[in-house]
Amino acid sequence: MRGLFLSCALTALLLAAAWADHHHGHSHDGELTCHKLAPPNADFAFALYKNFNAKTAAGQNIFFSSLGIATALSMLSTGARGDTHSQLFSTLGYSAFSQEQVNEAYEHLFHMLGHSQQDQQLDVGNTAAVRSGFTPLESFLKGIKKHFSGEVFNVDFSKPQEATAELNKHIASKTNDKIKDMVKDLDPETAMVLINYVYFRGQWEKPFDANLTTKADFYVDENTKVEVDMMKKTGRFDHYDDNENHTTVVVLPYKGNTSMMILLPNEGKMKQMEDFIDKDKIWHWHNSLFKNNVNFYMPKFSISVPTSLDDTLKEMGVTNAFGDKADFSGMSSEVMLKLSRASHQAVLSVDETGTEAAAGTTMEIMPMSMPETVMLNRPFVVLILEHSTRSVLFMGKINNPAAV
Repeated sequence: MRGLFLSCALTALLLAAAWADHHHGHSHDGELTCHKLAPPNADFAFALYKNFNAKTAAGQNIFFSSLGIATALSMLSTGARGDTHSQLFSTLGYSAFSQEQVNEAYEHLFHMLGHSQQDQQLDVGNTAAVRSGFTPLESFLKGIKKHFSGEVFNVDFSKPQEATAELNKHIASKTNDKIKDMVKDLDPETAMVLINYVYFRGQWEKPFDANLTTKADFYVDENTKVEVDMMKKTGRFDHYDDNENHTTVVVLPYKGNTSMMILLPNEGKMKQMEDFIDKDKIWHWHNSLFKNNVNFYMPKFSISVPTSLDDTLKEMGVTNAFGDKADFSGMSSEVMLKLSRASHQAVLSVDETGTEAAAGTTMEIMPMSMPETVMLNRPFVVLILEHSTRSVLFMGKINNPAAV
């Protein structure tokens, strides 16, 4: 859709049954309840990024919703017990919290994100698709509905093809058909699928002029270049040059409480930047921004990145959940459950302008100085930030904007 930034992601956790085996607004210290999650969730985002990056082939894109994956795992943790629960909380960075504190924080986070804003759509929600004939504990289902804005419905997983079609139809409806056919190869023994979706559709606060978009080269690596539609805007940008760390930071706000932070390392310095970036560096950069006169060039692109989470979660410490030691007795006291598969898919589409009326906002009063040029014609890192909840909604690396 012209004039709209669009990003969406979906996380699915499949639980198999071993059938043969047997609003709280503020905390006491005045801090918003959901803000307690911000530091560990940011750490989790960078841990995921570094794990994905180590597995990603040269020239392939990385893009994911760290908030979506954290939410899905937190929903899973409500039914976990013993070491299974401890491993989930340790991986998420929640070890200092109780499950009740985490539940309250997510309940408040969903309340905050649920406030609709003009020119922006941000939907975050959860679903528990339960096998027909399998009855999870009522306390688990109530918790999903109350704390995670979840809905629950029954699916006949004994008919995998019909169940797959039903789940994919549900997923497509939550992501405006941007994520399709994510669920595949369902096991007839599936007992439950936990689904989280994050859908964001917004408009640039200061749109690009589509008439200035031209063809340009994007250098994927030393030996590969692709042709892209390169957008251009000259104006006052929130900008910071970290010369010591060879990184240029630009923040593009959307209408509402969200913005895109772009990290462009100097040529040949991507790995160096990736080795040191963490939440503290991001917040330092964010607090160091200043308005600067910039000629800014950014490729127009649309990418879709599917990711298996199984190995990543195991490498990050979630091991019991996948094996015979899994303890999900908080979901069912009768049926033994284990996590059989965890998957994620994220979509990012970026183009030039807002609505026709918003195009009038491209005129700016600027100081008479030579603008600095920032051109995204080589791989760069993006973060989508939601400010009211201090959440990293999405994170990724655009290695090749021409890739589908």
